[in-house]
Amino acid sequence: MSEVEREAMEYDVVIVGAGPAGLSAAIRLKQLDPEISVVVLEKGSEVGAHILSGAVLDTCGLDALIPDWKEKGAPITVPVKEDNFYVLGEAGKIRVPNFPMPPLMNNHGNYIVSMGNVCRWMAEQAEELGVEVFPGMAASEIVYDGDRVKGVVAGVFGLEADGSIGPNTEPGMELHGKYVFISEGVRGSLAKELINKYELSEGHEPQKFGIGMKEIWEIDPAKHREGTVTHTMGWPLGSKAGGGSFIYHLDNNQVYVGFVVHLNYKNPYLYPYMEFQRFKHHPMVAELLEGGKRVAYGARAITEGGYQSMPKMTVPGAALLGCSVGMVNVPRIKGNHNAMLSGKAAAEAAYAAIQAGREGDELTDYEAEVRTGAIGKDLKKVRNVKPLWSKYGLFPSLAIGGLDMWTNTFGFSLLGTIGHGKSDAEATEPADKHQPIDYPKPDGKLSFDRLTNVSFSMTNHEESQPAHLKLKDPSIPVGVNLPKFAGPSARYCPAGVYEFVTEEGSDPKFVINFQNCVHCKTCDIKDPSQNINWTTPQGGDGPNYPNM
Repeated sequence: MSEVEREAMEYDVVIVGAGPAGLSAAIRLKQLDPEISVVVLEKGSEVGAHILSGAVLDTCGLDALIPDWKEKGAPITVPVKEDNFYVLGEAGKIRVPNFPMPPLMNNHGNYIVSMGNVCRWMAEQAEELGVEVFPGMAASEIVYDGDRVKGVVAGVFGLEADGSIGPNTEPGMELHGKYVFISEGVRGSLAKELINKYELSEGHEPQKFGIGMKEIWEIDPAKHREGTVTHTMGWPLGSKAGGGSFIYHLDNNQVYVGFVVHLNYKNPYLYPYMEFQRFKHHPMVAELLEGGKRVAYGARAITEGGYQSMPKMTVPGAALLGCSVGMVNVPRIKGNHNAMLSGKAAAEAAYAAIQAGREGDELTDYEAEVRTGAIGKDLKKVRNVKPLWSKYGLFPSLAIGGLDMWTNTFGFSLLGTIGHGKSDAEATEPADKHQPIDYPKPDGKLSFDRLTNVSFSMTNHEESQPAHLKLKDPSIPVGVNLPKFAGPSARYCPAGVYEFVTEEGSDPKFVINFQNCVHCKTCDIKDPSQNINWTTPQGGDGPNYPNM
């Protein structure tokens, strides 16, 4: 498509992604200079349609950006009233008291929110300041001018199934900026291209990820406890993988029920989605949900590498923001505050550069602020928790990681900085080293099959377009991944996109049901052969999350 002639629009700053990082950058730019021209491109059908987060929000990022957010009517109205942490066994639980936990783990002063609704509100604030926000506009290509990033291509529609231009193709347009901010979220296709092209991860630990799955439930009002936050570890994952759950009581008798599986698990037979469904049958969870109904489902990857995995964040003409870098504080299970702070920092660096008459260079002040300012300090304190968990398992990591977080509270660590080692794809071991795992069949009341649940994500893709899930080598799924790893894509995908189909008298066939894709990017991350490349489909496609 790069050879197609397109119209071009010029802006001071082009922002890809209307999440907390991109919208914070847009708002801050207009606060600094109402005359600066800013456009935000969002691939979802509306702002918030592709936003999925827990979420318990630390408002420090929003406090810095919009101090009067309460007066402006932000949808942040459910303060945390109770904070519980349990280690689960198959039929029981042990409450971990709050007092031995480092102060940073305290949720007092935080709020249970829908980040989708928060982003919708932030988009309204941005538009009131004069930011142009274009939902349904997927940025599918980067435009280069020599070594610098000049802009992006957005709004391509109607390609033929083979990727060629057809009679109904809309070629889109180029949006050029003095600076381009990439805030696509986890494992975005443009961020991945820049990280590879400019070797931004060189000298840093590999990024680590988890898969987070979430359902919204409406429950019996007698069981609802607005403002209650519960986290669990242990069963059903046990020693099979790292991860845990969250249960957040928001308003209107709704509860967020979520489950995270770290993607560095070894056993290719592990089925993250079914671990989530099994979790809901624990007596503590089942008692809460019985009599209620699930009203929404979704999934997305989570960056977990932390401080030592953040790549270089700037290239000539562009900067990576938020989860495009990876700014989640893993033990706190929070990253939205850092995403907002990164957007604010990038905006201030770009504004200063434009004021000085610069464009297309590297915003080195932005990266310096991220690494040495509030974001870096937040992540550095907890940098060893994830690698400790990966190396030693749940209970040793709780003890050693907790001690390390306490010492980091006073500005030092006895452990230094521990590396992560392998990527999540490399962590996957051959199937002959493991036994298959037998998962109970969903009962249709507390637990559900994948395809039924995907229907509750309101996911839709135009079926005539090219599949946005690209195989580098079409022979690998059946020729390598099936015999060596037992076809893990049939299990690690939380939306049932991939399946191996065998018809009588024929060899297995690898089928990609891209219409089911909820844009979580797990396949791009976990595929042991690194053969799947997630790219963006045309704008407006994908999930349509309500208040995730």
